[in-house]
Amino acid sequence: MELAFWTYEGPPHVGAMRVAAGMRGLHYVLHAPQGDTYADLLFTMIERADRRPPVTYTTFQARDLGADTAELFKTAAAQACERFRPEALLVGASCTAELIQDDPGGLARGLGLPVPVVAVELPAYSKKENWGSAETFYRLCRAFVRPAAAPAPRASCNILGPTALGFRHRDDVREIRRLLEALGIRVQVVAPAGASPSDLARLTEAHFNVVLYPETAGPAADWLARAHKMPRTRTIPIGVGATREFIREVAELAGVEPRDLEDQSRLPWYARSVDSTYLTGKRVFIFGDATHAIAAARVAAREIGFSICGLGTYSREFARELREAAALYGVEPLITDDYLEVERAIEAAQPELVLGTQMERHIAKRLGLPCAVISAPVHVQDFPARYSPVMGFEGANVLFDSWVHPLMMGLEEHLLAMFREDREFHDGALPSHLGAGRIAAPSPALTAAAASAPAAGGPDASPLAAAAAPGWTAEAERELRKIPFFVRGKARRNTERFAAERGIRTITVETLYDAKAHFAR
Repeated sequence: MELAFWTYEGPPHVGAMRVAAGMRGLHYVLHAPQGDTYADLLFTMIERADRRPPVTYTTFQARDLGADTAELFKTAAAQACERFRPEALLVGASCTAELIQDDPGGLARGLGLPVPVVAVELPAYSKKENWGSAETFYRLCRAFVRPAAAPAPRASCNILGPTALGFRHRDDVREIRRLLEALGIRVQVVAPAGASPSDLARLTEAHFNVVLYPETAGPAADWLARAHKMPRTRTIPIGVGATREFIREVAELAGVEPRDLEDQSRLPWYARSVDSTYLTGKRVFIFGDATHAIAAARVAAREIGFSICGLGTYSREFARELREAAALYGVEPLITDDYLEVERAIEAAQPELVLGTQMERHIAKRLGLPCAVISAPVHVQDFPARYSPVMGFEGANVLFDSWVHPLMMGLEEHLLAMFREDREFHDGALPSHLGAGRIAAPSPALTAAAASAPAAGGPDASPLAAAAAPGWTAEAERELRKIPFFVRGKARRNTERFAAERGIRTITVETLYDAKAHFAR
């Protein structure tokens, strides 16, 4: 384990909470110290859930460690069962409680509770959140799925994978369900989100399983295929091309004729329209969970015309799939859960757009780059009140808008260049509601003083630190402002880097153009 300011995934018990919080009739008793109750905020604050997750914590404290913490757990489990009256009880330990080795499963089963008890062992020091979600759903399926009493109708399926706190899961399920029903395929159960333990028992009443999120549903779907001979889908319907393939795949499994439903998507035409030609070749860096990152790379490259300059994931369980995808685009795969390594990779790649998680949004903002979020972990703004899927044909529309809007539109780019020196619209003009005026440019004296000032850190600062912050002449600053603002930050960084590497303390117009020629090679 290591101390970090940010993590892409929480410990595995948070994954178990995501499954429990999405289900009905299931209560999770978590053996955990007082501080681990922070996880409630993930659901009530970030996802805006209208109820607390169905979790009871034992909340032992330091003084309890010298007593009988097992009794604390047994009391909490019995009280939770009596108070909430669930269909089933899920029990486990947090990363801290794992060290005590109280065996929550054995303790709960020994209580003789009137409901089934499902124990999940989640090794917190070797596994993480998505694995915890997958393991929990798999264990619940093993506990409750029963053989079908009669052969299932061929044109019937389950949708597997959505959980609480999932990126656009609510709307993805609605979109894919609508698509399946348009093909004449009945959806039997959606799980884990929205399902109860008794619903899981009915999974075998469908002919096949639609797996939307392999990180969560992969192990359970594979077990259902082995134990109950239920086929599963492999195509993730993100983007127009993948949705077409998904329709063909489910139609074959269901024995129905595939229908042309593509008129619902405007992405293909918008991507070919005149104002979108500026998108061609835009360099994009993509990072997220494996499912969304791989799908985003396909949409970006094949459907919008971006150039992939970086592709990575924090999902180590899907490293092979990510490497195969990276090879298709001729980039080095980045498989890491260290956000600082991701930041260095983005800086080195110098993309024009970043597609990532909440952390990549922060990184892109610091670097002055456009960004769109495509994957968990996300913050509150990525649980919109509006209908906003990323799967299916409507999801393709959402992707186009979400990715293109952060970029400078082609017509606007031309207008900015055309009116750059206009007295009202130039970069130095004050906002119109403040009246006539001009934003003051730095004076030559001030710029010169900045160039000659010692580097931050005082007289003992290293020569490298001093060289890292060269000053700009007034003429160079004016020339820099002629560069469109959406790439001006990149031009400034490249020029300052060029100057620092050559020991240039003051950047002139000539330095600016020398740097431009250097990086254009």
